[in-house]
Amino acid sequence: MRSRISEWSSVAALALAGAAPRQAATVPPPGSKAPLYGYQIQHVYPHDPNAFTQGLQYVDGFLYEGTGLNGRSSIRKVKLETGEVVQRRAVPKEYFGEGITLWKSDLIELTWQSEVAFVYDSRTFEPRRTLKYVGEGWGLTHDGTRLIMSDGTEALRFLDPVSFAERRRLVVTDAGAPVKHLNELEVVKGEIFANVWLTDYVARVAPDTGRVIGWIDLVGLLSAREHATADVLNGIAYDETHDRLFVTGKLWPKLFEIKIVSRR
Repeated sequence: MRSRISEWSSVAALALAGAAPRQAATVPPPGSKAPLYGYQIQHVYPHDPNAFTQGLQYVDGFLYEGTGLNGRSSIRKVKLETGEVVQRRAVPKEYFGEGITLWKSDLIELTWQSEVAFVYDSRTFEPRRTLKYVGEGWGLTHDGTRLIMSDGTEALRFLDPVSFAERRRLVVTDAGAPVKHLNELEVVKGEIFANVWLTDYVARVAPDTGRVIGWIDLVGLLSAREHATADVLNGIAYDETHDRLFVTGKLWPKLFEIKIVSRR
């Protein structure tokens, strides 16, 4: 399993370069026939530029956000319209917080390399229990029945939401090639949206086959000046009631509500 380099180092490198991160040359992979989508910005909301966003979800009018970096990781409840953090719990400094999801009355948070997930009361943020897994933790979502977890590879793990036992593993492919570095996840209208780390692309994944059925190109959401002090795209949340899609990134000063539009 491929480990990530220090994510904070990537931020520093970008700041010194004064440029946006480059796209991975293989996303979408050569020979891909999957439809390509762009976006239209519907609304722009403030986002904490100090939040190293690792996980994002929209529930009952609020954003829930998990942030990373050792000593700076947290779980948060955030007002969408203002970006105000109305509730926050710090993660012990020895843990690097990763993806989150709300499952019934639980808020579940992965950690990067500690092989442990924390389960909190979603209302109070008080710890309830811990869960173990093998390997790295990156993104987390659920489909109403199972948790879905990414680990930075091309595989998605389907987990029992109570025991965390692995029930299924799905390899994501396009044009016959594995799509690696799957990161932040969100289930949208039955599809799995998966951000590909170090790119501004989101793969639309069929949960039955693992095949990429579309690519969303999110290049250009931030200006070059904003990118100078920001890191990569990472953060997808869906408001099912009002059919709204939100995206942001690590250390981004803005959160965007977008509409997906066809490009080919």
